[in-house]
Amino acid sequence: MKTLRLFGFALLMVSLGFVSCGDDDDDMDNDPQTISNLASETADLSSLVAALGAADLVSTLEGDGPFTVFAPTNAAFDKFLSDNGFATVADVPADLLKNILLNHVVGGKNLSTGLATGYVESSATGAGGNAMNMYISTDGSVTINGVSTVATADIDASNGVIHIVDAVIGLPTVVTFATADPTFSTLVSALTRESLGVDYVGVLSGEGPFTVFAPTNDAFGALLTELSAGGLGDIDDATLNAVLQYHVVNGANVRAGDLTDGQVVATFGAAEFTIDLSDGASITDANDRNTKIVVTDVQANNGVIHVVSQVLLP
Repeated sequence: MKTLRLFGFALLMVSLGFVSCGDDDDDMDNDPQTISNLASETADLSSLVAALGAADLVSTLEGDGPFTVFAPTNAAFDKFLSDNGFATVADVPADLLKNILLNHVVGGKNLSTGLATGYVESSATGAGGNAMNMYISTDGSVTINGVSTVATADIDASNGVIHIVDAVIGLPTVVTFATADPTFSTLVSALTRESLGVDYVGVLSGEGPFTVFAPTNDAFGALLTELSAGGLGDIDDATLNAVLQYHVVNGANVRAGDLTDGQVVATFGAAEFTIDLSDGASITDANDRNTKIVVTDVQANNGVIHVVSQVLLP
């Protein structure tokens, strides 16, 4: 099956709009001012410079690139260290620090005018060693993964561009993407219903890996129509628990390339469904309903998300 890369969610498949500008006349203004050079000359990025040195990434950001770097301020690093129990950048395990920093780097020179809502690959790696995604929102301000906002954009460098952000962009879980992307707001409402007796947010924020087949808001709307339900509240707890668990595979980061025609998938709740690749990628659930997999391989640190057009019913 050909893997679909996710580039936005207007009608689920809007182009991200990231543009790699390459060399242009503006680049000459800062020649030989690389991203590393500019960061070292910016007082409010001294913590970032220290972190890049500790992670042995200074020379990387002095390379040809081009790169887009979302650069956290000193205050952002202070909060990150405090929130995670570290006294200094030097206390962060080197491999973890390097992956977090790479999660702030995107290939290509992406100016603010070229940013659009959707997903893009960062330079970090997630579960299975796969390239990590980040979710960009341009609704009002530019935010990344729902946690970090661009405060100063378009600082031009000879090998790319810097956007200064107000928070460190931590390694995303599958929950991070679900909560950051409004396409999944109904799913989040379902997962956080207190009466279910299961802390789905806590579970899916864990080590994993998990594979999540995530229904969109429209998919839930269609389910309510199918069930003649007035709203999500009309679905009882036992049924909703069974449905939610039917969308999660525990202990595996199953990417699109791992799926095979006729493959039987055992889910978190022990119920099974079958992969059908005869006409694109789809799932046949326990009720013989066929559901399209409309987007694949949204990679988090602890698993991967595939977007489905209907809610699966066990």
